[in-house]
Amino acid sequence: MQLDQLVTFYKAMGDTTRIRILAILANGPLHGQALAGKLGVTPPTITHHMAKLREAALVYERRDKNTIYFYLHEANVKRLSQAIVNVLEHAKKGTDESLWEEEGNEANEGGGRPLVESLQVLRTFFTADGRLKQIPAQRKKKLIVFEHMVRGLEKGRKYTEAQINEYIRQFHEDYATIRREFVMNHYMYREDGIYELNPEELWAKP
Repeated sequence: MQLDQLVTFYKAMGDTTRIRILAILANGPLHGQALAGKLGVTPPTITHHMAKLREAALVYERRDKNTIYFYLHEANVKRLSQAIVNVLEHAKKGTDESLWEEEGNEANEGGGRPLVESLQVLRTFFTADGRLKQIPAQRKKKLIVFEHMVRGLEKGRKYTEAQINEYIRQFHEDYATIRREFVMNHYMYREDGIYELNPEELWAKP
């Protein structure tokens, strides 16, 4: 874990409103207006706090027509929460500072990609409003992009092919290619024209 990344996480968590936002999002995605109503604050206040939470990679967003919904990035919350314990454990072992750089190359919890690398890929391939500029040619980058996209789908929900197509079109017009990639890389399985998310441990890894 890079130390500046850990500091960014704890700065983001050092505010009661932001902790309350994460607690609310733990029960499902919401748009900014709904969050403002639940917390009794103004929409600009929510915008400010969401910027801090996005910077720390604790939330991500999906656009549904003209509305942006915010999602809790639970895996990153768990990983970053555990990181300070790992720092102390390394300190007990007399680990030198070079280990922080090595640790920054480790995978996320559940077999995910390194956080810093993933953020760099997402910034490169997505526009500010969440549209996919192009499908990456490199497999590793492609999987980072696809994983980001499927995290907006609901676990346990069954989707028709038309629903999956419409969901993908929020990001990119080539829904047929991306839909096939979701299945080929085991993010989803298809049976009788119905699609459902696979458990994360089955998702393709680079």
